[in-house]
Amino acid sequence: MESLVRGGTRWRRFAVVMVPSVAATAAVGVLLAQGALAASFSVSGQEFKVTAEKLDGTGFVQYGTLDVPSGKGAQPVAVSAFTDATITGLCQSVVVPTPIGDVTLVLKAGGGKKPVTATNLYIDLDQLDADATFYNINIGVAAGSTTKGPPVESSVKNGSPGAFTQEADRAVLTDVEQKAWATSAGTFTLNGLSLRLHKGSGAGVECY
Repeated sequence: MESLVRGGTRWRRFAVVMVPSVAATAAVGVLLAQGALAASFSVSGQEFKVTAEKLDGTGFVQYGTLDVPSGKGAQPVAVSAFTDATITGLCQSVVVPTPIGDVTLVLKAGGGKKPVTATNLYIDLDQLDADATFYNINIGVAAGSTTKGPPVESSVKNGSPGAFTQEADRAVLTDVEQKAWATSAGTFTLNGLSLRLHKGSGAGVECY
């Protein structure tokens, strides 16, 4: 049976592309807002954009590794990890190509009096712009010898003996703009969660 065509758009095909992922994202978002489960964000091998007014984290460690996103080759990333983090004014956006053009999913949280909170937060990124202050920082620590942040991934610790990291008791980043391949956390509480779909992409639609 032919898909319903309205204004030249095959809406059934659009629904097949968008509805499952949007429904799953919305359901997960509600549970995250209630602090009900651990979190892991990755979007079909795509980068997504993240901004934050402020990220204040304790137990900071950063090191390099390779991500292998679905359908992509290995991507070099810097992993920024925090034992505990508080995030004010969080925005995450990802562009999804569809039969009617780009659709951007935008998730916002922590914009009111209650910030976003996370434990054992890992961010796999390849671009970061921010004003940053590090407290009691150590640079050039061997990957298997860090003591301040969450555990370094075993593939880095065991597979790259020459790798080195930096670590700090605390890191405070303001006016954050970054591009990431994945984010994961032991718990991720999204206070004031807002999830919206917008037709189009680029400035004024995405987080930046």
